[in-house]
Amino acid sequence: MSREKLERMRKILSKLEDIKNTQESSIDKINHVITDLFQHPDAKLEKVMEDAHQRASDNVDMVRDAMNEYEERIGKLHKQLNPE
Repeated sequence: MSREKLERMRKILSKLEDIKNTQESSIDKINHVITDLFQHPDAKLEKVMEDAHQRASDNVDMVRDAMNEYEERIGKLHKQLNPE
């Protein structure tokens, strides 16, 4: 049972990594739009992109923190199942 739980936790961690990577990709795309707006200014769009950038950055931070805590829990379970 515990080994199955460990495997499920690892799969969830992988999904969290995917979420983080998707958010980071969104940040890159937003940065491209912001860069384009330097050449073709649009105050409304700039504001939206700045807000979107901040939210995506916050999401990355939240998911990264969750991943770190979850990795610790996985590590503890792994040690319980594989004492040395």
